Amino acid sequence: MKNVILSAGQKALSINLDDHIYGAFSEIGAGQEVVRHFFRAGGASGTIAKAMSAYDMDVSDAIYGKENDGRYVSESRLKKIIAREYFLLEERLDRKKHPKKSFFSFANTITTTKYNEDMTPGHGWMGVRFQSNSKQEPNEVILHIRLHENKAKLQQETVGILGVNLMYACFNYQKPEEFVKSLYDNLNRKQVEIDMVQMHGEQFNHIDNRLLSLLLVKHGMTEAVIFGPDGKNMQPSDTLYKRNILALRGSFRPVTKVNIDMIKNGLHEFIKEEKVNEDDLQVLFEITLNNLKEEGDINEKDFLDRVDILCSIGQTVMISNYQRYYKLLDYFGRFTKKRIGIILGLTNLQEIFQAQFYRHLNGGILEGVGKMFNRDIKVYVYPSKPDQNSILKTSENIDIQPRIQPLYNFFTFNKRIIDLKGYKKEYLNIFSRTVLKMIKNNQEGWENMVPTYVDNIIKEKKLFGYHNSKNKTGTDKPIKAIKK
Repeated sequence: MKNVILSAGQKALSINLDDHIYGAFSEIGAGQEVVRHFFRAGGASGTIAKAMSAYDMDVSDAIYGKENDGRYVSESRLKKIIAREYFLLEERLDRKKHPKKSFFSFANTITTTKYNEDMTPGHGWMGVRFQSNSKQEPNEVILHIRLHENKAKLQQETVGILGVNLMYACFNYQKPEEFVKSLYDNLNRKQVEIDMVQMHGEQFNHIDNRLLSLLLVKHGMTEAVIFGPDGKNMQPSDTLYKRNILALRGSFRPVTKVNIDMIKNGLHEFIKEEKVNEDDLQVLFEITLNNLKEEGDINEKDFLDRVDILCSIGQTVMISNYQRYYKLLDYFGRFTKKRIGIILGLTNLQEIFQAQFYRHLNGGILEGVGKMFNRDIKVYVYPSKPDQNSILKTSENIDIQPRIQPLYNFFTFNKRIIDLKGYKKEYLNIFSRTVLKMIKNNQEGWENMVPTYVDNIIKEKKLFGYHNSKNKTGTDKPIKAIKK
């Protein structure tokens, strides 16, 4: 029997009727929509110790302090709110009087869509600090959301439902996938996008926050998530906002010397551009969800292995649902209008100019390619030479369908597609699939095909099917990040 999805009112009532749950609500922006559900459900006196909205900026600063960046809709602001409100609960409520109460502080700081020249979309932060039982140290769950409805009232109502879903999940769901999926009860992606989830505390010690991000992409709650070199989730708007972006797509299973050579050469050419600020540039290693699939299913361990390796060598990793480059460029366009660079191999370049991949668009390949190159973008092409007997393939002698050739020539002539020249010839015959096969078959020599220190990680953690315990790991230090 399929599980029944409770309404927001039913969830609120369920929490209100639980004698152990007791705490405070603090909502900034978008109205008091979450706590409204609890007041209207009945029995709120058993759950709500306090409800407030420090809406005025000066009042908010007086209570929670000023932010260094001056923002009120931020992760930092949210954390200050839930921390202070939880502290006040413990300070003001006598534990002898409430020995069995599990305290919580819920907060959100939300801005709805601003109908100005830029049509600034609605977004915000939502979080809960809570005890699983009265004797446990508090846990934390934090979300970042994007609001997609076109009316402030609708966005406020969506925030209210999502907040109730979050509260209910904290006290009722232990499994990460069950927890994440429940956040969309009575909601859909057209209303709200969740692009970050973080869980901390004793209740979530078994949960890897990177896996939560994968679940967001897997279940269509967002199209992309980002991890910093420290392996932690990064909020995309903070990472990409008004910045130059240079991205390399691949499976990175595992990352090879070719991948590093591609990004280094691409970066070398990209920073020469007048419209590129080297000091405000974000480099991304991007993996599509399709590249995370093995035999039809998402291999979660394999995903974490790849993220581990890339982050350990100082890289920022992006996981996306964008199989087509023009959709990836649309995503980047949410955050920046500055020049973007894409590094790719010959096979990917050929796919961009194959009509079959654009049959779902009314304008076919003209629409798809137009959407991609309509932005301020440069495509950097790494050459191909699979073996000694093959000729060197570049953007100049690539095989393009004759009827598509004039379109392709237009972009090469206008220097929107550029060949990378500084490549290392000895790397051209290195392929991830070959390295992976060698690792699984315990063949010698693959260590020379991956970046410094990566072989150590693979051996120590026995990644990608590595099983030769006789081999000793090296002592090389990790390579530094190519770009922060």
